[in-house]
Amino acid sequence: MFSGTRLSGNLDWTKKGRIHMDRFQAALERYKQQQRKAKSSPPHVCGSAARAVPPPIVYTRTRSLEIPESVLRERRVLAGFEQGPFVDSFKILRTQVLHRLREKEWNVLGVTSPGGREGKTLTAANLAISLAMDVTQTVLLVDADLRNPSVHEVFGLGDCKGLADYLLDDTPVQDLLIHPGIGRFVLMPGGRPIQNSAEALTTPQMVALVEEFKHRYPSRIVIFDLPPLLGTPDVLAFSPYIDALLLVVEEGKTKAEDVERALLLVKDATPVLGTVLNKAGRLAATPASMRSLLSS
Repeated sequence: MFSGTRLSGNLDWTKKGRIHMDRFQAALERYKQQQRKAKSSPPHVCGSAARAVPPPIVYTRTRSLEIPESVLRERRVLAGFEQGPFVDSFKILRTQVLHRLREKEWNVLGVTSPGGREGKTLTAANLAISLAMDVTQTVLLVDADLRNPSVHEVFGLGDCKGLADYLLDDTPVQDLLIHPGIGRFVLMPGGRPIQNSAEALTTPQMVALVEEFKHRYPSRIVIFDLPPLLGTPDVLAFSPYIDALLLVVEEGKTKAEDVERALLLVKDATPVLGTVLNKAGRLAATPASMRSLLSS
């Protein structure tokens, strides 16, 4: 397990209740020690054959639109930047995530955070876009934060139908998918906010949808933007239907005890692929800083 991926340049710790690097690493180390005590599964032997490159995609039933580059850059969406430390940082994250997913033969990943407003939705979107830059797979991003759907806002879209409309109104899936003109990347917005979100995420209709997304295309990776772990039961309720979680924490904001609580909550529910240390509002990430928190 890789223990962290840092998306900011300079540390900005405070002394009163703010996350400190040593305490953050200590929380992760305790989690890893607990995981080592669990019964390990037999190692998977990866095949040596090269991965086939899927043919180009022509979107005929999925709604396509073009988002201006100025909008993407303003909202810090990866597709608005051709190069630089910001892009390189997510390419490093992509490489790590792909390695873990392929090693385990997984393709459904949930992205969450201990609390709200820690950058999970933007991280999920940029990770999905970076994965879609790899021509060996397609990527679907699903907004499953049903109480506070915001993936559409990341891309500068207005209110639109989404997952809630599928679950509550039987709106066909093909009417909800959007190709925003970015490579092999498709998204499903969350739709209108709903309060009974945990119940909605565990309905037979939702379980069937996850299975459809997971198995219909062998080259597809599915990323669910999930609600924060602490405060709602949604992630725990939904965790049986995903392969792994990615935990996003914000540098200088997330408390170390909240990281530990979040890890303890899910340790028996679903594997944690790793953590992303994010600093909202900064683009001053460097490849070196991304590697600085990685450990085996």
